[in-house]
Amino acid sequence: MSNTGLETFDSTLQLTNEWLNDINDKLGFGDKQLAYHALRATLHALRDRIPTQEAIEFGAQLPMLVRGFYYEGWNPVDNPSKERNLDEFVAHIEQSYDNRTNIDLAEMASAVFSTVNERMTAGQVTQVRDMLNEDLRQIWPEPVATGA
Repeated sequence: MSNTGLETFDSTLQLTNEWLNDINDKLGFGDKQLAYHALRATLHALRDRIPTQEAIEFGAQLPMLVRGFYYEGWNPVDNPSKERNLDEFVAHIEQSYDNRTNIDLAEMASAVFSTVNERMTAGQVTQVRDMLNEDLRQIWPEPVATGA
């Protein structure tokens, strides 16, 4: 079964859908569009808080389609942001997430991070997670050693 006729594109579409379905299930949205916005907003907030080289290494492990919107609008010169606490992180998410569901945005980010844990290598996740201050690590569950 091919959607595009190109195996690489079909594969990244499938992987991206798996990520979105995971987030959708965790948050009970019932709307893949909301899961996409949750993933995008959370990854942007994360990307902007870690050093440029780490943001690049993290992005390299994302599915190709997710990687595209991860880098969308990024200005690496501005990395990392000076914002450090959870409230500032959530405010950053709120700027780009249309919270029609009135979900707790920290809970939403935690669900995205849980999916990241399940889908990426534990070593890469731990490396990035450990760069965040304790306030932010509280919403990012520790990865299990198995990783993707």
